[in-house]
Amino acid sequence: MGYADIEKTGNGYLVETNDWNEDMAREIAAASGIPELTPRHWDLLHYLREEFFDNGGNQPNERHMAKAMTERWGESVGTKELYDLYPMQPSKQATKIAGLPETKRKGGY
Repeated sequence: MGYADIEKTGNGYLVETNDWNEDMAREIAAASGIPELTPRHWDLLHYLREEFFDNGGNQPNERHMAKAMTERWGESVGTKELYDLYPMQPSKQATKIAGLPETKRKGGY
């Protein structure tokens, strides 16, 4: 079952987070202008899913994403690098591709 067959909100976010899989992530990414998910894309997607499922529904803002990726990648990561990966706002675009609920707050700080 693909992204087109799954129940979504009006903004295209999955209604059921359990419907998500990596093939679906690739479909959502391609539909939002990201033709290929690199290992760094996947690192952020997996981080967001871990935070959501293992930390009480937490949805980190971009500052926290950058800090987490700095730790994972062993180099200084700022929001610019996150926007290079997810140009339509990492806190929204990556969350959508990760199959998580839409966050209602602003992305940055």
